[in-house]
Amino acid sequence: MSENKDLQAADRGTSVDGVKFVYDFTEGNKDLKDLLGGKGANLAEMTNLSLPVPPGFTITTEACKVYLDSGEEPAALRDEVSAHLDALEQKMGKKLGQPDDPLLVSVRSGAKFSMPGMMDTVLNIGLSDKSVQGLAKQAGDERFAWDSYRRLIQMFGKTVLGVEGDLFEDALDKAKETKKVTVDTELEAADLKKLVTTFKKIVKKEAGRDFPQDPREQMDLAIKAVFDSWNGERAKLYRRQERIPHDLGTAVNICSMVFGNLGPDSGTGVAFTRDPASGQQGVYGDYLQNAQGEDVVAGIRNTVPLAELEQIDKKSYDRLLQIMETLENHYKDLCDIEFTIERGRLWMLQTRVGKRTAGAAFRIATQLVDQGLIDEAEALKRVNGAQLAQLMFPRFDEEAKVEQVARGIAASPGAAVGKAVFDSYTAVKWSRSGEKVILVRRETNPDDLDGMIAAEGILTSRGGKTSHAAVVARGMGKTCVCGAEDLEVDTKRRRMTVPGGHVVEEGDVISIDGSTGKVYLGEVPVVPSPVVEYFEGRMHPGADDADELVEAVHRMMAFADRKRRLRVRANADNAEDALRARRFGAQGIGLCRTEHMFLGDRRELVERLILADTQAEREESLKQLLPLQKKDFVELFEAMDGLPVTVRLLDPPLHEFLPDITELSVRVALAESRQEPHENELRLLQAVHRLHEQNPMLGLRGVRLGLVVPGLFTMQVRAIAEAAAERRAAKGDPRAEIMIPLVGTVQELEIVREEADQVIAEVEAATGTRLKLAIGTMIELPRAALTAGQIAEAAQFFSFGTNDLTQTVWGFSRDDVEASFFTAYLEKGIFGVSPFETIDRDGVGSLVKSAVQAGRATRPDLKLGVCGEHGGDPESVHFFHEVGLDYVSCSPFRIPVARLEAGRASVEAEGSDHR
Repeated sequence: MSENKDLQAADRGTSVDGVKFVYDFTEGNKDLKDLLGGKGANLAEMTNLSLPVPPGFTITTEACKVYLDSGEEPAALRDEVSAHLDALEQKMGKKLGQPDDPLLVSVRSGAKFSMPGMMDTVLNIGLSDKSVQGLAKQAGDERFAWDSYRRLIQMFGKTVLGVEGDLFEDALDKAKETKKVTVDTELEAADLKKLVTTFKKIVKKEAGRDFPQDPREQMDLAIKAVFDSWNGERAKLYRRQERIPHDLGTAVNICSMVFGNLGPDSGTGVAFTRDPASGQQGVYGDYLQNAQGEDVVAGIRNTVPLAELEQIDKKSYDRLLQIMETLENHYKDLCDIEFTIERGRLWMLQTRVGKRTAGAAFRIATQLVDQGLIDEAEALKRVNGAQLAQLMFPRFDEEAKVEQVARGIAASPGAAVGKAVFDSYTAVKWSRSGEKVILVRRETNPDDLDGMIAAEGILTSRGGKTSHAAVVARGMGKTCVCGAEDLEVDTKRRRMTVPGGHVVEEGDVISIDGSTGKVYLGEVPVVPSPVVEYFEGRMHPGADDADELVEAVHRMMAFADRKRRLRVRANADNAEDALRARRFGAQGIGLCRTEHMFLGDRRELVERLILADTQAEREESLKQLLPLQKKDFVELFEAMDGLPVTVRLLDPPLHEFLPDITELSVRVALAESRQEPHENELRLLQAVHRLHEQNPMLGLRGVRLGLVVPGLFTMQVRAIAEAAAERRAAKGDPRAEIMIPLVGTVQELEIVREEADQVIAEVEAATGTRLKLAIGTMIELPRAALTAGQIAEAAQFFSFGTNDLTQTVWGFSRDDVEASFFTAYLEKGIFGVSPFETIDRDGVGSLVKSAVQAGRATRPDLKLGVCGEHGGDPESVHFFHEVGLDYVSCSPFRIPVARLEAGRASVEAEGSDHR
């Protein structure tokens, strides 16, 4: 019998341990986001707080996963939905779509992570040719009923049946033209009734079926459409952009409708407990009378500031402010709230922790600490390195003589300059050609996501801080100005007209300031960010003229520095870069690339070295290079006095120091045709041919070069040792470390180290100075990582060269693949992000982890660092903390980012330990 029960349960699509696919709002809470999605979990939380939430229920993300995996809904889902719908109908005292007094519901998406506008929603489910009459009678407002019905057909037709949305918009525009009105609220009941007939004809023609009159069929089809929208192109693109996993699925929220389009005493809005652009406390948001929620975020009609609600409906305004305070104190963060007022009664439709700009993130984090709502550790979790990097971008020079032509709403800060384009396709096309563009639209919608990603900034003539353009731009860190009403945007003619009649054609350069909302003609010059001035030491926290943002950044950085275990070094090749890195907080140099010292006016000496036919000629060239190298190191050690400096010996192939083969061939050919002397050029050309390799990055370079070209590495080691001795004689504290590149076997390292130790001993004897020069290697080949235990016998430190390690693990040539097929790999979801940008944990990362373990097993005091580009990548820094490295090294301007993320990694690790 039990086997039969198990089979029956399997046939129904439920498991024997009672999988539950539907939860009433009274059953969940804010911690169930994995199961109920962010929207459903927060609706449940507000219900638990006894806030005015319309009753409803949530279909879980698990149901969506079953549907996406199998193509069919779980067999038990229909019964569970029916049971919860029955309970909802009893609670509301009316049935879905009943003719006389219909219950109407919304069907809304709701993933774990906010994806504004990327998935589907359908409002007014339950309306039909019969129930629209009952709704009109029950509401005492025929216009409202027919307006709601036309909205349903329009949303359902586009979202569920796949009808082109412009067909409905064009019909709506035609109805307004016929009536000689400009906004849809001026259409009367009779006009809307005709529009419903037109919309139904559009559905019949385009979808090949009638608009469904059965309310349950409407709801079931809408639920499937929301599930399907998880894998819609715009949703997948947004997830790739925001690095949201593709396997989470979306929940579906079925919520009883409340109506903001019941007249002037009704409306809908979005509110923030703090300004998401600046972080300032106050009354922020948008309100729209006689409207439904989609009207606000779509930016179709311009809203009024939330503060004006006090004059429109003071009772609802006061209650809303109370709820906002309750929610911020409960969530201990900036809250983004959607609400509707139905004939003077306030309803809460959604809350979530709000997206914010980078500057707002730092300000809000410190404000909440000062208010005692969170501690410093939690504050550090609320900011990140990507936001800090945004704050270091330049901003417009306020003193520049520029032509301001308009001003909109400062929706997302930044200084963006580019050519005006008027559609998403052109933005992507021009951007891929290397052009910087500003996407200009009346208002954006989810279909514009490609163009928004490609553009430097977004400019719209409609919408406010809560419009689609503003919300998505803030989430992506894009500069955005919304609601610049003085601009007449004509997307069909690809132009906009600014006050005074000047026309901006597609391709004309404009500048937008997302911090002030100002729009300028032409290119506006930029100045350094105050945050960079702070790191450079030109702006001091606590000073009278200190920027509030700088104060917030300073506090977060100070806490991160106190918490972090990882030290942060710089990749720097000269004293100037070293000094800048030190100002930015570097605790040493993790990579000094000596090849950069061989260029410029020293190229001729290098050419002589390469062309040397005898040992004597080679030694003479090295002898002339030695004092120049020594001078480089003296300056570097002085700039980094008291801090470690890791010097990498010559790494690239020698042919990189010779002229280009084509250019040299032309020079030789011309000289021969003119019968001019060309002996040196000919020798160079012969050397270029001799050194030519099919794949030079896997050829004669690094340690191989040091072993094949006698005296090359020993000259460099001598220069380092003599420079260190000179600095000691000057009472300095040089802490040099010599790094051997591209080692693949311990024998290579042993030979070079033996020669280096001999040179160091000679310098010590000659100068009478005891030098403590550590000798180590880069781990940048898979074999080096796999034999790290052996290599550690001859190395005092490892520095992971993750650029080359990524290339050799993946079999990629970075210079080629990024331009050829990486874009396709990112678009197809093969990569969530380039493995050269963020470390590939599963492949490259596993080699790093095993090398760390093997190296430390051989030599417990082995110092471990990383000096590839990943050293300044926020996500990669967390990985390096996890595997136990001692330091990361990155370019000077990424040092603050690495410091912040190292602190965050420590805090998050402590949180995991406590759990």
